[in-house]
Amino acid sequence: MAAIRKIAVSSGIYWVEIADADVRLLCGCPVDAVKHLVKKGFIASVERDGMECETGPNAILLSDLAIQSGRVCNYAEFPVLQMLYMQGLIVPEHPNNQGTLPMLIGSRRQVDAQMAYIFRGNYGLESARELLEAGVPALLAEELMRMKRAFAFGRIRQTDELLQPVYVEESPTPIGGGVTVSRSGLNLFRIAYRGEHVDVDLTLAPGETYECSYRLESHLLRRDYFSVVHSGDGDGWDINRPAMSSIVLFQGRVYLIDAGPNIQASLDALGIGVNEIEGVFQTHCHDDHFAGLTQLMCSDRRIKYFAVPMVRATVAKKLAAMLGETEFEFGDFFEVRDLQLDEWNEIDGLDVKPMLSPHPVETTCFRFRVFWENGYRTYAHLADIASFEVLQGMLSADDAAEGISAERLARTRRDYAEPANVKKIDIGGGLIHGAAADFLGDASDRLVLAHTHRLLTGQERAIGSGAPFGTVDVLIEGATDQLRRNAFDYLREYFPTVQMHWIRHLMNNQIVTFNPEALLIKEGQAASDAFLILSGSAELLRATGHGGYVLFGGSMLGEISALLGTSAEEAYRAISFVQALRVPRDIYRDFVTRNSLYRGIVQSRQETDFLRRSPLFAEGVSGFTLNRLVQASKVKTFDEDSECEPPESMLLLIHSGSALLEKPDGSAELLAAGSHVGLGPLGKTAHRGSRIRFRERTKTYALPLELAGSLPVVRWKLIETYRRRYLDVY
Repeated sequence: MAAIRKIAVSSGIYWVEIADADVRLLCGCPVDAVKHLVKKGFIASVERDGMECETGPNAILLSDLAIQSGRVCNYAEFPVLQMLYMQGLIVPEHPNNQGTLPMLIGSRRQVDAQMAYIFRGNYGLESARELLEAGVPALLAEELMRMKRAFAFGRIRQTDELLQPVYVEESPTPIGGGVTVSRSGLNLFRIAYRGEHVDVDLTLAPGETYECSYRLESHLLRRDYFSVVHSGDGDGWDINRPAMSSIVLFQGRVYLIDAGPNIQASLDALGIGVNEIEGVFQTHCHDDHFAGLTQLMCSDRRIKYFAVPMVRATVAKKLAAMLGETEFEFGDFFEVRDLQLDEWNEIDGLDVKPMLSPHPVETTCFRFRVFWENGYRTYAHLADIASFEVLQGMLSADDAAEGISAERLARTRRDYAEPANVKKIDIGGGLIHGAAADFLGDASDRLVLAHTHRLLTGQERAIGSGAPFGTVDVLIEGATDQLRRNAFDYLREYFPTVQMHWIRHLMNNQIVTFNPEALLIKEGQAASDAFLILSGSAELLRATGHGGYVLFGGSMLGEISALLGTSAEEAYRAISFVQALRVPRDIYRDFVTRNSLYRGIVQSRQETDFLRRSPLFAEGVSGFTLNRLVQASKVKTFDEDSECEPPESMLLLIHSGSALLEKPDGSAELLAAGSHVGLGPLGKTAHRGSRIRFRERTKTYALPLELAGSLPVVRWKLIETYRRRYLDVY
């Protein structure tokens, strides 16, 4: 019988176990890795020496690459919490605590980055100085530090007191019990024990991405004037539901409250394209509320980011730590809108009040209100609150080194108790989560209990209700056609030179709804209509291609086939419920001809198609954004054996031919059709000394880096490429 057991858990995740050496290795820890382990049975509840605990890994092997397929690869926060506390590996007097720290294994760069990111997840801003730099008044900064120390049992500990970092190079590195780990290439690892070995490859295949650990039913949302969509009632351990979150719909705009793991799966199930999101309100930086932020970067515009400055600073520092950067360009991906704590902030007619929630990291609850007949309609979102029993146990004198003051405890009680039409509360229990019993007798019209992975007890069901995924609470009904407003906005952007009466002419067409997985247009058949996506998302597919390209609101489908009467060269398939403006072929031809758009649309098709097929522009870039890029691009041709440095202000996208990118470390990368090269948006110096040598006559499109890099989804992919080429190497 083999001593080493290796099992594929999910995309980019493997389980390697050497029972004789007591090594249980989680290889790869993308978002929600713990949930995948639970579903496969590698984490289970057991009893040991009369104490309930969980099984699971005692070491984590990290990906060498920080980002793959646009997704962050290493999210060790919850796997580490599971090892430390659910298994009890550092819990005093726990039978699983044998005095050996769990291990974090990988390249020095990734291990150090994860150690710093876990520290931020534990404590947020680490000192009064950092709080002051984030704009927190001095007295409040000292109060927050006192509460942090109380939650941390007296002192803030560095991550190396909780985890053992293990740096893996090419030679075998011992990890205990006679087991070694070595690297045979980028993201290629060999785990050996007593003459046996297994190889683990943590690189995703082309078109492959990390899997969501649960399936969600699709919903077709009605866009009322002011409503709340319940997009998650679970927590970071719930294998069947997204973590606690909500979506506020107001005047047709979509606002997220937090962005937890697998946010894209939730948006797809709700029929919301990422380009439809107006903004995100952030409560705090724990992964079950934070990990989806990088997926919100996959848009062609900066989504608004709403938080009080101390929460925003914590999130930016945690992102920077996770990526191993000294400073993260947070404002280049989000349009930052700082909120005032404990005050009503007006956001385009929506009133929002963030309130301090005592917690180990900087945290706020939110109240949202809109004035209507007979007064305000209000929604309260209380994520990651501590129970009054816990806070009462932390009560201390104002001059004590740690604890919570009587004044803060009284104010917290008042804030939590303030009634609302709908109030959603955290009842996760333990040291840092709330209790339903604290809300017994709450005067709110509807109380939603969330942030737990267990069934509600009888007492809890008597206090509040659940809200399954996709449930909607309508606070003010809508009386306007928001989809036609979307159609107007998209058409004005798509056809900026067309007179208004022609826009209205197109808007008078029918709005149709496609079910998830339905084919909107079939490859090889002439399109009888063109479709403008108004909500939801679809994918462009080719029978001969690999994977699909995701399209969101503002994308025109079947345009060339409808204009020319030719067979469609691609298929379009709905990912979610898709609502689209159907424009019959004859109406669209007449519109294009009368407005002298025919030549421009048809002639730009080749360039637009090429950009769409490039991985850099395949996701999250709308049709009118692609048109802007085509208009700004220039064709540059390079002769065989010619050389140049990576351009500083331009992004070269190879259309045909090939080249070698010769790097400062002596390695080279083949650049084929669809590859891009440029200095990237980071302003780093690792590329210095690079040369591009063209192996044959090569045609490229040169795009202004300032324009291409201003699109968050493109900027994020440029960062991924830059890191893979110059930083995330062993």
